Amino acid sequence: FTLFVLGLSTLAQEYWFVAVIALTVSYFIFGRLKQKSRAFRDFLDRLSLKLPVVGNIIYQAVIARFARTLSTTFAAGVPLIDALDSVAGSAGNSVFEKATHTIREEVSTGTQLNVAIAHTKLFPSMLVQMATIGEESGALDDMLDKVANYYEEAVDNLVDSLTSLLEPMIMAILGVLVGGLMIAMYLPIFQMGNVV
Repeated sequence: FTLFVLGLSTLAQEYWFVAVIALTVSYFIFGRLKQKSRAFRDFLDRLSLKLPVVGNIIYQAVIARFARTLSTTFAAGVPLIDALDSVAGSAGNSVFEKATHTIREEVSTGTQLNVAIAHTKLFPSMLVQMATIGEESGALDDMLDKVANYYEEAVDNLVDSLTSLLEPMIMAILGVLVGGLMIAMYLPIFQMGNVV
């Protein structure tokens, strides 16, 4: 075990620049692919929504952003079609950007907003119900504002929960690393004592 740790240390000292170059090149290739390839960006955005724990946070954050942007622009007197354009541009996720464009197309042909949202099968039922109430009562911006507040608070709570979960895990990992180094340092000394 001690030889393994020493070998890792030597490797890190002699070839650290290779790791730095590899990470830098990978970062730039990843960035260029994401920027230039729509298919790659779509794949990453779909994948991000399916990630355990983090995927749910991303999903709820996107819903909060959708509701907040639509509420703010509509309250400012922007026509619904134009407001949906703004929402699509600020979606932050290509899956929801496409869905918002689909909603816009349906609304422009006379479909009610809540029906168009429901057709995508992406948005939570709460948003659909609140949009229905908002359209019927003429208070769409207020209803969407309530949805945005709800999901923003949900995201904050999820992030807090994730942070409190990660803290003991990080401490445990650090404990294992430090313990491993201590064993690697002192094990040969104890073994020498046994030999003597």
